[in-house]
Amino acid sequence: MACGGCSCEAAVGATASEAYLEGEPVREARELVAELCRHFYAQGWVTGTGGSITVKVNDPAMPLADRLIVMSPSGVQKERMVAEDMYVMAADGKVLSAPVAKPWPNKPPKCTDCAPLFMKAYLMRGAGAVIHSHGIETCIATMLNPGAKEFRVTHMEMIKGIKGHGYRDELVIPIIENTPYEYELTDSLSEAIAAYPKATAVLVRNHGIYVWGDSWINAKTQAECYHYLLDACIKLYQLGIDWTTPEHGPINNAKRQRSILSSEIPNGCHAADSSKCVVLDIEGTTTPISFVTDVMFPYARDNVRKHLTSTFDSEETKDDIKLLRIQIEDDLRNGISGAVPVPPDEAGKEEVINSLVANVESMIKADRKITPLKQLQGHIWRTGFEKKELQGVVFEDVPVALKNWHASGIKVYIYSSGSREAQRLLFGNTTYGDLRKFLCGYFDTTTGNKRETRSYFEISQSLGVDSPSQILFITDVFQEAVAAKNAGFEVIISIRPGNAPLPDNHGFRTIKSFSEI
Repeated sequence: MACGGCSCEAAVGATASEAYLEGEPVREARELVAELCRHFYAQGWVTGTGGSITVKVNDPAMPLADRLIVMSPSGVQKERMVAEDMYVMAADGKVLSAPVAKPWPNKPPKCTDCAPLFMKAYLMRGAGAVIHSHGIETCIATMLNPGAKEFRVTHMEMIKGIKGHGYRDELVIPIIENTPYEYELTDSLSEAIAAYPKATAVLVRNHGIYVWGDSWINAKTQAECYHYLLDACIKLYQLGIDWTTPEHGPINNAKRQRSILSSEIPNGCHAADSSKCVVLDIEGTTTPISFVTDVMFPYARDNVRKHLTSTFDSEETKDDIKLLRIQIEDDLRNGISGAVPVPPDEAGKEEVINSLVANVESMIKADRKITPLKQLQGHIWRTGFEKKELQGVVFEDVPVALKNWHASGIKVYIYSSGSREAQRLLFGNTTYGDLRKFLCGYFDTTTGNKRETRSYFEISQSLGVDSPSQILFITDVFQEAVAAKNAGFEVIISIRPGNAPLPDNHGFRTIKSFSEI
């Protein structure tokens, strides 16, 4: 499918001088897009006039957000394009320069229908380039589990090429449903970008992928890694090998036609018995509340200034600050107590950090379950674990239960308001050693609020069970138990020292130890 006509066919604007539009930076960006289109055509990503590419003009004298945009046209043989075929747009998407029509049989020039989707990546993520590929692997990968809202893969070397991820991390790519016209994807793409703050790509089922980065080099590198990983996963599927767990064991043939994501493998990450999966909360369930409130939270609070100061210029911290700015602006609009404005970067590093520290301390004090805070806390805690200043604590019955479930072939997952990175750090550095070998995956607030039924529905779709009732969820929070029950989960409430009291006649089974299960 070619990316057809677009909403950017407005009259050519006058927000940039003719001299600037014809200058070296714009010319180089035009030529770069033409070169990349030829390269990606050879890769099979933009054949049949499909796919599209856009980059910001490289002008160091101008902030990235304000730079002009160069975008490839629609319905054009991508391998034959030249610099003069490109559209040049203002930072808000207004067309400043359009290509001249060519004689028949060439089609009249038309801006890509991907334009509104590209603009979402520019405006919501501060991207410097966006690539839309129709590579066959990006299409087939979304067909392996027709009901899945995410594509997950872990323990593959090329994951390291994706911003913010390492070899042991689980890479999660949101999947949105295709529509007859490209521009109709705009809202669902925007929702996916907002729901997955760490994502640098969105898959479109039966269609392709959108990938963005802070520069064309970063976007190209990540696009190559995504295509490699998706192609590898398809080949693993053909070989009957599961890529969704660290062991990469064989897929059970009885489940293979239904979904790779719900398949069974040996060494503990496969389904068995009446409850095929166990999903565990952390605070008050596997771990004492006092450890979180008296150790983890104070450590993050006491080290937030040091962390921001020492890592201020790193890409990871820049991303953390960007998410915090968005959250704080929303808090200010909604009158959230403790929210204070964050000055622009021009005010200086110290002023920015002072305001961020004040906001983060207020968020921690209020125990807010929000992704920007949890992501930053996870990065601070990582330093603590690396320096051996922190060690994960779990109840003594937890390692035994995890080992037994693992031996029985029951898949165990974690669902916590703490970031996935924080979860892996805790279970990877406990007083009982590394317990991650017993766990098959991690969910956090990017899946959804833990007190909303929709979040548990999303988890059941990701795990690929025949019925949500095959998932046992264990938590100490009554509202979470209700939400999971409404999604069809089997639910048990954990009674641990320091946990909040439950309502009378709550109607749930309770346990004081995992040994009772």
